[in-house]
Amino acid sequence: MAIFQIAEYEVKPEAVDKVKHAIQEFVHDVEENQPGTLIYTAWRQRQQPTRFTHFFVFEDELARQAHSRSEAVKRFESVYSPELVGRVVFTDYEQVATTQWLQTALR
Repeated sequence: MAIFQIAEYEVKPEAVDKVKHAIQEFVHDVEENQPGTLIYTAWRQRQQPTRFTHFFVFEDELARQAHSRSEAVKRFESVYSPELVGRVVFTDYEQVATTQWLQTALR
């Protein structure tokens, strides 16, 4: 059963570009090396550009654990953690409905 999760956090204004670059490298690594991570996307708020949201879908609990323990996560955390304003908030979700493209991706 797929696992849906969102992570939200804020960074210091002077760290936005550094964190954006780290996100791009991180997501590329996830795409290349974590087949159980079905979707990983990151957004930056337009009105508050220091705030980021990451949305991910894992194939199952094993894929989530593999992601959490990966070297890519450790590298990414080493970049953004010192720049945080507050903490990262992770929220788990249950899918209620979706468009056809996502249904196809999750099969």
